[in-house]
Amino acid sequence: MSDSSMMSCSTKLKVLHFVTGGFSGGATQVAISLVRAALNSEQLSPTLVLRKKRRGDPARIAELQQQGVPVVVVPGWSKIATIWALVKLCQQQQPDVLVAHGFSEHLWGRYAGLLAKVPVLIHVEHNTRERYNWWRLAQSRWLSQRTAAIVGCSEGVKAVLLAQGMPVERCYAISNGINTQPFQTPVPLLTERAPNIVMVARFSKQKDHATLFRALALLKAEGLAPELLLAGGGKALHRKPLEKLAQQLDISEQVKFLGVVRNVPELLQQNQIAMLSSHYEGMPLALLEGMAAGCIAIGSKVPGIQEVIKHGEDGWLVAENDVSAMAQLLKTCLLSAEQQQSLADAGRARALTEFSRERMNQQYENLCIQLAVAVRKHREA
Repeated sequence: MSDSSMMSCSTKLKVLHFVTGGFSGGATQVAISLVRAALNSEQLSPTLVLRKKRRGDPARIAELQQQGVPVVVVPGWSKIATIWALVKLCQQQQPDVLVAHGFSEHLWGRYAGLLAKVPVLIHVEHNTRERYNWWRLAQSRWLSQRTAAIVGCSEGVKAVLLAQGMPVERCYAISNGINTQPFQTPVPLLTERAPNIVMVARFSKQKDHATLFRALALLKAEGLAPELLLAGGGKALHRKPLEKLAQQLDISEQVKFLGVVRNVPELLQQNQIAMLSSHYEGMPLALLEGMAAGCIAIGSKVPGIQEVIKHGEDGWLVAENDVSAMAQLLKTCLLSAEQQQSLADAGRARALTEFSRERMNQQYENLCIQLAVAVRKHREA
């Protein structure tokens, strides 16, 4: 009898997905996606647990609840308060699996899971670079010996986890996936779109908006002035210096700070280029959506993005921090939209088949069932 058959003979697995309550990062979006999918599962019964953020968006939480997503918010003002609230929640709900997403929530989530004696703990790492000091890395290594599975959201992230000393036999790679539904209908040809650039990314140290701004200034000096549409939130600490830089480079009229955009698929399908200038990534959902929308996808040549784009086949990679190379690549793409169509089509096809949310959801479901069955067998032995 298969693992899934064994599970279907009993009650559904209770699965808690614990993640930060900030909605700007990929970890939260992936956790929400997994909970939504599991609501339709015959095997799993999910709950989304958000760690409250000072700048969180209560409206987004209310929207999820109205859509039928089971959401619980735990305090975030201190680590102890978070752990204690999560312990009590686990004691009440008695989950079979606790999935702790992202840094540093995966630490506090797993501590709570251990204290509450949750049978299966899963750690999901969402980036190739995080703020690990020696003490937090030591904690992560200690917890890894008490964790059933450690998942990297790409092969690149898994490689980082192994380099950190995580146990090989417990490390997995499950690529992030996007909701392909908004991209299933035919999309406009590149020549039917505005010759503009879209970058969907929050404002943070991780994202490299500045190099893109400087490349835009070089293009302007050559007589090319595409609009740059920036979709994303983030702290004013990171946004305001970029607004000032745009003024200094005399490109303010071209750069549009759109804030958080709720119709990203439509925005992408109206414009030719989907750009992600970044210092590091895990598995960038924004770039995958750009490919699915039929854009010319361009990304920095850094871990995470390199797994998404096959250079010259379904998108373009450009060296990190290389302003002149980025400007030249953007110029080439803007002036040869018709010639870029086959590349954009290849990117779209790959995003829709290899990086679908359905594939990601199924892989996580299979892993949860596999681990829960192993625990059950061990207890019955």
